[in-house]
Amino acid sequence: MKRHILKNIIVQACIGLLTSLTQACSFYSEPAEMQKPVIYQVFTRLFGNDTNVNVRNADITVNGCGKMSDFTPKALEEIHKFGATHIWYTGIIEHATQTDYSTYGIQRDHHAVVKGKAGSAYAIKDYYDVDPDIATSVLSRMKEFEALAARTHEAGLKVVIDFVPNHVARQYHSDVCPDGTEDLGAADDTTRHFSPANNFYYFPGEQFTADFDLQADESSPYEEQPARATGNDVFSSHARKDDWYETVKLNYGVDYTNGRATHFDPVPSTWEKMTNILLFWAGKGVDAFRCDMAEMVPSEFWAYATSKVRERYPHIQFIAEIYGPDAYRRYIHEGGFDYLYDKVGLYDTLRAVTIGNANASAITSCWQAVDDIRPHMLSFLENHDEQRIASDFFAGDGEHGRAPMIVAATFGTGPVMIYFGQELGERAMDEEGFSGRDGRTTIFDYWTVETISRWRNRGKFDGQRLTPQEVELQQFYSRLLNLCSTEKAIREGDFFDLMYVNPPSEHFNPHRQYAYLRRAGNEVLLCVANFDRQPATLDINIPVDVFNLYGLKAKSKAKATDLLTGVASTVAFTSEKPAHVSVPALGGVILKIK
Repeated sequence: MKRHILKNIIVQACIGLLTSLTQACSFYSEPAEMQKPVIYQVFTRLFGNDTNVNVRNADITVNGCGKMSDFTPKALEEIHKFGATHIWYTGIIEHATQTDYSTYGIQRDHHAVVKGKAGSAYAIKDYYDVDPDIATSVLSRMKEFEALAARTHEAGLKVVIDFVPNHVARQYHSDVCPDGTEDLGAADDTTRHFSPANNFYYFPGEQFTADFDLQADESSPYEEQPARATGNDVFSSHARKDDWYETVKLNYGVDYTNGRATHFDPVPSTWEKMTNILLFWAGKGVDAFRCDMAEMVPSEFWAYATSKVRERYPHIQFIAEIYGPDAYRRYIHEGGFDYLYDKVGLYDTLRAVTIGNANASAITSCWQAVDDIRPHMLSFLENHDEQRIASDFFAGDGEHGRAPMIVAATFGTGPVMIYFGQELGERAMDEEGFSGRDGRTTIFDYWTVETISRWRNRGKFDGQRLTPQEVELQQFYSRLLNLCSTEKAIREGDFFDLMYVNPPSEHFNPHRQYAYLRRAGNEVLLCVANFDRQPATLDINIPVDVFNLYGLKAKSKAKATDLLTGVASTVAFTSEKPAHVSVPALGGVILKIK
């Protein structure tokens, strides 16, 4: 927002109820050319798997595996039509697995340090390679990824992949790194616990041990001498079964056992190697990196890496998985991140409101805590780490996701993300194997996601195998997410919280309803989310401050259209009487007021 406009808003705010406005209004705006990203996250090896055998803890020959080729032009067209601007292909880079690809020149992994038959996509085994599971032809796996990136761009979508900077698989080794590339750990001095020139942290003279069987089904135990620090900051030679024991921590020049002393000059070896990996994938057509556990890596590295990558690829975006609000501004302003997970704020609050553990009015505090950086906050209700809305561990039914998703999608100008199957009410109540029955779609096992398989219907995407409820829920998500692109007020407009003028009353319950405005120019959207199991007829107060701030004309009878249903109505858009609004159970309305 330009300086003189901001000054004018502040002056007008002072004329009215200054304290109330501080509680209600978010003063930010985005340039008109900015796009609100809509990210469709998909676990690559699961999307196209139609085997539907789903034997617990079975290998790839039994349960099958999806391929990059399953993302056909038709599939990508459907995802784009759904409202997505970006597709996050989770699990592209080669990771540790119990499947043996040694005949293709790929080093075999010891089963004791691999979680699940398929292995975790976050235990990277070769940063310069594509995971062989998802290739139709293992020998052509990189060419297949390049073709996938090209198809994705042709469909009007941007390519997002994971960058996992904090840790690698215990048996990391690049079989295909470019000529002249020194492998991680290749030049380490393993006689020293810490050196800024090392890529790993060592425990000289100590063998890696664990409180679980290090032999598993192998002929001999897994051996690591000297032991290295485990990925979840376990600085000892011993790992527990609930640690990230399949990974080892990377060394970015921080001596964690010596008061976290930093050694950043000269630039640590790990900084250079990891930046080169980012440059490699940017050169393959990647548009954005979702950076795993970004705050476990020093922000000084991110400042170095993001600037280096953008020198050659100015369009590249960086998304941080981050959970510490105290670090948010540092990772944006110093680290160079475009977007951060809004997990401990918006996600946690929306989840609590959805299941009845918090009042809807608590949502107000979510934007207040990050108002100065709100365009950088990425909202979501599901991803591979979180439990499915429809699972028994969350809300038990995908219908309960409507109200919180309205808020997540229209709350600000920052990105919104959904996880494949969320739009179909995927329950993820299978007991796949290593993952177990936990309300999450497995990232460790070979499996078929049944709702996605039926939606794909062997590549036809005709909806014939979906239930009427699934079709309707998917259509709701599609309408909502497409609004993020088509509606200027959502894409780049201002936000005004109405909760401070709507206390508990006969016709409004702030425990179960949340109301706010989005505005761009003379376009105004009245958004109301109803978290209650019952439909409601509400009276929504709109303060005079809205009209003073934005120079809007009050109308006792304004034409309004619900953008989610197309239903037209007449509402009061004035401070003199409330807007009379009907909202469905477990849903909401987005009224465009003329």
